[in-house]
Amino acid sequence: MSIRRERLRALLDGFARGEVGREEVLTRLDRAPVDHLPFAVVDHHRALRLGHPEAILCEGKAVGEVLEIARAMAGRGEGFLATRADPDTLEALEAEFAGLEVSRRGRIAHLPPDEAVGTEVLGTVLVVSAGTADIPVAEEAVLSARAQGNPVRTRYDVGVAGLHRILSVQDELREAAVVVVVAGMDGALPSVVGGLIATPVIAVPTSTGYGASMGGIAALLTMLSSCAPGVTVVNIDNGYGAACAATRINQCASPRSRSVGSEEG
Repeated sequence: MSIRRERLRALLDGFARGEVGREEVLTRLDRAPVDHLPFAVVDHHRALRLGHPEAILCEGKAVGEVLEIARAMAGRGEGFLATRADPDTLEALEAEFAGLEVSRRGRIAHLPPDEAVGTEVLGTVLVVSAGTADIPVAEEAVLSARAQGNPVRTRYDVGVAGLHRILSVQDELREAAVVVVVAGMDGALPSVVGGLIATPVIAVPTSTGYGASMGGIAALLTMLSSCAPGVTVVNIDNGYGAACAATRINQCASPRSRSVGSEEG
């Protein structure tokens, strides 16, 4: 089986209470941490180390390669997350895996694990987009964050061209544990949000915009130069990376994480 921290903790707790035998524990842990495929090495223990499983980057892979990697991951009971998937790949995944959650706009698919395991987090991840054209990247962040165990909410098309739109959702911004702000063009929205709230803000520049936007470089530089202190910036169009950063913040800030840290200290 692939091992998430929550599942391993539940297994060890069951053993400590006498509900799970020693041999069953050994059986469930004795599989190799990796699968060696002809074209990939699938890391099944990434969830144990990082808190969320390895994702399949479909870009640059043949449909058959994606399917074989997905089978290796699903076969361990942990499902999978497939990002940057073209229509043919999404169609092939849907044909093989029942229960697949797909966002064609976000080019992403998620197969939930066989057994739902609750993840300790501080609160909700709020994904905000500046414009409608930024929604594909925002959707990649949404599905990735949800797959990693976060409750997720969205607010789309609230950019600075109509500043009243983001001001009208200030309460939602403050209530979130982490805010992911996705913006192209001039990339100004993360600075506005970062100046309104104390919540961690993760900025995602997108490649939307006219010529001088330079495929997202203008937005990236704006976000890196933000006058709002503490805004974190990921790569252009990297909704998945933003979700991973949000997950680390949300999990590390959870009550369980804080109590464990104090006990070990």
